[in-house]
Amino acid sequence: MSKSDYLQLADAIAAQIADGTLKPGDRLPPQRKFADRQKIAVSTASRVYTELLRRGLVVGEVGRGTFISGEARRGVAAPGEPRGVRIDLEFNYPILAGQSALIARSLKELQMRTELDAALSQAISVGTPALRSAAAAYLSQDAWSLAPDQLVFTGNGRQSIAAAIGAVVPTGARCGVEALTYPFIKGIAARLGISLVPLAMDEDGVRPDSVQKAHREARLSAIYLQPAIQNPLGMTMNAGRRADLLRVVDKLGIPVIEDNVYGFLDDEPPLAALAPDACIVIDSLSKRVAPGLTLGFIASPPRLRESVIASVRSGGWTASGFAMAAGQRMMRDGTVAELARLKRLDASARQTLAADRLAGFDIRTNGKCYHLWLTLPAHWRSQALVAAAARRDIGLTPSTTFAVSSGHAPNAVRLALAAPTMDQLDAGLSTLAAMLNAAEDDFDSTE
Repeated sequence: MSKSDYLQLADAIAAQIADGTLKPGDRLPPQRKFADRQKIAVSTASRVYTELLRRGLVVGEVGRGTFISGEARRGVAAPGEPRGVRIDLEFNYPILAGQSALIARSLKELQMRTELDAALSQAISVGTPALRSAAAAYLSQDAWSLAPDQLVFTGNGRQSIAAAIGAVVPTGARCGVEALTYPFIKGIAARLGISLVPLAMDEDGVRPDSVQKAHREARLSAIYLQPAIQNPLGMTMNAGRRADLLRVVDKLGIPVIEDNVYGFLDDEPPLAALAPDACIVIDSLSKRVAPGLTLGFIASPPRLRESVIASVRSGGWTASGFAMAAGQRMMRDGTVAELARLKRLDASARQTLAADRLAGFDIRTNGKCYHLWLTLPAHWRSQALVAAAARRDIGLTPSTTFAVSSGHAPNAVRLALAAPTMDQLDAGLSTLAAMLNAAEDDFDSTE
C-alpha cells in the first residue's frame, strides 16, 4: 500500500469523527483486526493509527486500546486555558484567602512615584544587584548556597525552562525527559525544534539505566527533570536515586535542567547541591505567590551563564521591571517565605482530605504537594472519566496530557487540588469517588 493509501484510510476515519459517526470515547478495533477488515498489512494499520495519533484524533491507553479523543490537534497537546468549571481540578495555582492583603502590604511602597518610575524602566535579563542578592538569599538552603551572579530572570517558569533548553540543546538535538512529565515541555520542544526522548521511571523517579540507554541510542544534549514534587506523579527523588543519577550524567557529560518550581513544598535541596557544575535550576514565584504576579529564575553554573543570558534575550523572555521590583520586595521582606509556609500547610490539609475521600483507590502522591495521580479502576478509561466529570462541572486532566510518547499513557488522571475551596474540593472528590465506584456506562453522554 502506498503512502497516499494509508493517509486515505486515516482521512476516512477522521471524516467519521467529524460527522459524529465515531464519538469521543469510542474504541477503535485492535490494529490486527483493523488490518483484517481493511485487507491490509498490520504494518500499514499501524501507520494509520500512528497518523491518527499524530493528528490528535485518538488517544492510546496502555493495556486498553485506542480511543477517539474527539478533539482536533492544535499544535502539541497541552492543557488549554482554564474553562470556568465549577470545581477546577485541572489547574494548580494555589491562592490562599487573605494572601492579597499580604502582597498589597509588601508592595505598598511601589505606589510612590520614585519607586514606580524605577520599576517601570527597561529591565535586563540579569536584573539588578539588589534583586540578585535578594533572590540568592531567598532561594539558597543549608545544603545549597547560590551565588547572586548565577541568576538570570525571565517572566515565568515556562520561559525559564525554554531559555535553559535553548541554551544547551541545539536545534535538531535530543533532550531526555521523564516519560510522564510537565506537559508544556512538549510545546517548548516543538517550538525550539528539538526531540524529546522519554526516560523510563519507577517509584523513585527516572532510572539511571534509561538515561544510559537513551544516550547510547543517540546522544542526549541534556535531560529535563523534576526531582522534587514531580508533576504529575508527586514523588520526590530520594538520596540514593539522586546520587546514582548524577553519577551517570557526570560520566556521560550531560547537563541537567532541574525544574524546582514545586520544590518549596518539600525540604530536599536541588540536585545542584550535589552537582553544582552540571545542573541548571529553574524556579519561579507563580506557585509561591500567584500566577498574575510571577518571576522566573534560572540558576546556572558559571560556565553556562552567558549561553543562558543569550537564550533569554533571543527568546524575548526577559522579565518586566515591575515583576522584578515586586519580586525583590516580597523576597526581601519575608512575604514570599510566609506565603510558602502557609501553602505547605494548605497543601497538607488538602492531601489529607483527598486521602480520606479517595480511600481504597490507587493514589500516588507524597502528601506534601498540590496534586495526586489516580490510577483508575479497570472498568473506567481516563478519557471517559474526564468527559463524565466535565458533565458534572468538574475539570480533570487525563494521563495522555503528560505522556511524552503518543499512545503510551497509563489509565490514570491527575487531580490538581489547589484551586477549589475546601468545600468545593470535598464535594468534587466525593463525586469522583461515587463515579469510580459505579460503572462507566452509568455516566454516558446522554445524561
